[in-house]
Amino acid sequence: MKYPILEIHLNKIYENTRYMTDLCNKHKITVAGVIKGLNGEPLVAEKMIQGGCKYIASSRVSQLINLKSKGINIENMLIRIPMIGELDEVVNYVDISLNSEKQIINKIEEECKRQNKEHKIILMMDLGDLREGIIDEAEFINLALYVENNLSKVKLFGIGTNLSCYGSIKPSIDNLNKLCNVAEIIENKINRKLDIISGGATTTLPLILDNKIPNKINNLRLGEGIIVARDLPSLWGYNINNMHIDTCVLKAEIIEIKNKPSYPIGEMFVAAFGDSPIYEDKGIRKRAILGIGKQDFVFDNSLIPLDEGVEIVGSSSDHLIVDLENSNKDFKLGDVLNFGLFYANILYLSSSDYIEKVYI
Repeated sequence: MKYPILEIHLNKIYENTRYMTDLCNKHKITVAGVIKGLNGEPLVAEKMIQGGCKYIASSRVSQLINLKSKGINIENMLIRIPMIGELDEVVNYVDISLNSEKQIINKIEEECKRQNKEHKIILMMDLGDLREGIIDEAEFINLALYVENNLSKVKLFGIGTNLSCYGSIKPSIDNLNKLCNVAEIIENKINRKLDIISGGATTTLPLILDNKIPNKINNLRLGEGIIVARDLPSLWGYNINNMHIDTCVLKAEIIEIKNKPSYPIGEMFVAAFGDSPIYEDKGIRKRAILGIGKQDFVFDNSLIPLDEGVEIVGSSSDHLIVDLENSNKDFKLGDVLNFGLFYANILYLSSSDYIEKVYI
């Protein structure tokens, strides 16, 4: 077998999905399963659907097109604002898209008329995280009314927000209540209920777990909270026994084993990526190099060695260095080490052509 391998346990992803959709459904919240974290893999999408996701979502149009070509026809959602150059594909293959620009929405309307199709949008409000969305409340309401009253093919399906992804602003009762209040204003003005009030992503789950989610929030877009669910225990302090954090395992092969100094020798400047790492002098240590690197997983400090006594030392583009000194196992060239992963690692590994994917 050729390494490195990303081992993906589909039944564990299904069980994570089932737990999360059941949890959300108790609060009358639907789930859009975000598949970009595993490169839009149809097998993963199928498990999310079986587990109760009402929608399948991605930031990449190509992934949603691929799902349609594989016969996965559940209503889908594009969670990055469409680019003008891809609007023909968006209208043709995407059911719902997130939007915040009037010019793009008007161009979607034009494309819908050309294709004789309707398209649903979720208008995004910026609640302080400063990624996508309209930050001015009056401007936001006016654009919602414009879509509702002036466009025939683009349908105002709902409103939503994104938090934590750029500005690291956590979802709260206060900021989500602002979204809910704006939703009520819009609903009163258009004389109907919006289908979706989307309250964010995985980082909104703590409000559900604490029973503090505003009642009007009826949708979340979940990727990490299904695919690996490691952030909830590691970053937020929630231990959910029913969730699997070992859905994905990295397996990489040892290509060198040597006893070497732990502190570099010579005049220091910068490492391969222009950074200046801090090194600790621990004397001579038994170290191994694995045939994988930052090009594949990006962040070595979030890799979790699953072999006892193994420690991460550092990495370059194509090499991962580990310390074997405290391991009781007599590792040899060609042996394989196993690593637990965080979401960012999985996002990159699953997109790499140099990583074999094995579905269990």
